Amino acid sequence: QAQLVESGGGLVQAGGSLRLSCAASENLFSINHMAWYRQAPGKQRELVAVITSGGKTTYVDSVKGRFTISRDNAKNTVSLQMNSLKPEDTAVYYCHAYASSTFKIEADDYWGQGTQVTVSS
Repeated sequence: QAQLVESGGGLVQAGGSLRLSCAASENLFSINHMAWYRQAPGKQRELVAVITSGGKTTYVDSVKGRFTISRDNAKNTVSLQMNSLKPEDTAVYYCHAYASSTFKIEADDYWGQGTQVTVSS
């Protein structure tokens, strides 16, 4: 089954840092863009950062200058380095990839299971 597996969430004090990682299963290929989304309680899921296969990055305004997305195309992994964390960054963070798989040649959206990030004030 094609999947994305996240790691690295946890509890941190305001001003601290966390690094999220996401690995795509071997049956995902031709991965186009990879991204991190987040969803806070009672709010809609929002795009945090996206990176294309060529390395172009885009960030939501609220994390610019604090978060950095990166990817390793050889390993099919994507990471999110989060610095200067704020309580409002508290959310479940989801990894996303737009890719083909051995089960479905047409490119589709794939999601990780989510990892909790909690920032205390």
